[in-house]
Amino acid sequence: MRRRLIISLVGIMVVAYGALLLTIITDSKPALGLDLQGGISVTQQAVNGADCTDSSMQLAVEKIRERIDALGVSEPEILCQGDTIVTNLPGVENQQQAIDLVQVTGQVYLRPVIGSCQFLQAPDPDASSTTVAGSSTTTGSTVPASSTTASGGPSRLVSSANTSTTTAGATSTTVAATPVAGSSTTVAATPIAASSTTVAGSTTSTAPSGPTTSTTAPATDENGIPIQDSDPTTSQILPVFGSDPPQYCPVGPAQGTGEVFEDDAAAVVIPAEGWGVQVSLRDGAAGEDVWNNLALQCYNAAETCPTQQIAIDLDGTLQSVATVQEPQFNGNVQISGSFSQSEAESLARVLNSGSLPVELELQSVQNVSASLGSDSLRAAIISGLVGVLLVLIFMVAYYRLLGLVVAIGITVSGSLLWGIITWLSKTNGLALSLSGIAGIIVAVGVTVDSYVVFFERLKDEVRSGRTLRNSALRGFQGAWRTIVIADLVSLIGAMVLWYLTVGAVRGFAFFLGLSTLCDLIVSFFFTRPMVLLLARTKWMERQKVMGIEVTPHGATA
Repeated sequence: MRRRLIISLVGIMVVAYGALLLTIITDSKPALGLDLQGGISVTQQAVNGADCTDSSMQLAVEKIRERIDALGVSEPEILCQGDTIVTNLPGVENQQQAIDLVQVTGQVYLRPVIGSCQFLQAPDPDASSTTVAGSSTTTGSTVPASSTTASGGPSRLVSSANTSTTTAGATSTTVAATPVAGSSTTVAATPIAASSTTVAGSTTSTAPSGPTTSTTAPATDENGIPIQDSDPTTSQILPVFGSDPPQYCPVGPAQGTGEVFEDDAAAVVIPAEGWGVQVSLRDGAAGEDVWNNLALQCYNAAETCPTQQIAIDLDGTLQSVATVQEPQFNGNVQISGSFSQSEAESLARVLNSGSLPVELELQSVQNVSASLGSDSLRAAIISGLVGVLLVLIFMVAYYRLLGLVVAIGITVSGSLLWGIITWLSKTNGLALSLSGIAGIIVAVGVTVDSYVVFFERLKDEVRSGRTLRNSALRGFQGAWRTIVIADLVSLIGAMVLWYLTVGAVRGFAFFLGLSTLCDLIVSFFFTRPMVLLLARTKWMERQKVMGIEVTPHGATA
């Protein structure tokens, strides 16, 4: 028993203080939220009557989040309130960069693929300029071309004979294998800048040499590729959504929009193909005519569509790339390939949103001062330390020697919590906000309550005439159930707040819940063994515990 208590006590202290020491050695700190480190808040409003319940607005929020995540902003807040989207970007200082990130349209474009898609790597600053070629002179690993067909009934996007498959995120399709041209090296991403790349037909795209005059570096994704809006009037090189390794395809000007589709796209199981998407085409010039005009160009491998591929572009990201296998589509289209159910549902949602795109109008862009956040952080830390100090003074005055156990326990809890927050900040982008600090300070009360419950039960056991050693064991057994129930109430409240709210209240709830979990861990692995081990010492038996003098036989005075 004694050995297990020592292992538990030493173990929790090593973990807690070790985590704190590791953060100090590595100079690691939690990322701060918008209210503490400053940043930019952007407000946009839907001008076409859409609100948060519409699929178009939901998709717009997702696209904004994808762009921000690619930039690496810690703990961005994206709030959809009625017909308004508010985006808070901690640490972002350039207003134009913030506006470029959040301005999405939800518009789907149909674009011909004019050259072989490439697997790309992040740019090497020491590497020279590299040419990205079209279908005839491409250097690098080529993404297999996808395939498109139409059959007698519903038209389908399926593989042709002698095909192989590749998965490219949520919109991967079965694709036809294409020979790799040139060498097998990966093409560097350097030349694919939105401001300096030109794609002409199916030939080549090169990066211009010489210095640039831009004073602000464009926002780039995780692969070093500049994040760019979809420009339907020009040729561009755009990323394939969810592809791993990253894939980028050169596409020509748009020849149609998602409005060619009816708002009835659905994920279905296609015989012999598995999960796919089926969507109806609108009648006449607004639907079938537009789709079939592009499909015929691609089927015949015309100069405007030499790869025979159609790309579905949503805000600068290609959601699907497929090869046309029939010249005529009648009524509807089926898209099939290596889809899972969730992937097919995702593409169907994109097509439905594309038929009714949301238009967002910029309302305001506000800079949040970092100095204001620094002052708030300093005030929060000082108030928290003063509060904890007052609590400790009271605990020592009331519980005497056991008050020191509370002081050590709070340092263990604080060290463990700091290590966890820092780790979550590094691995999951968690940001510490002012509301989060408030949640941690409130949780100090939860922690102190656990000590009070234990110590009061211990006093009752000692007053009943038991020895301190027996009283400590029985007292914790009786108090542990109460501690767990009390902490569970706090956890349930924190979970409900986190689930039902957004913004600062959600941050408060998360840190309150995390601190409460730490209290449970510290109560069992630190407070219990510490008090039980102290109760076994003769030194404690000769001292006044909690103002009660304990004799060796358990009598009190």
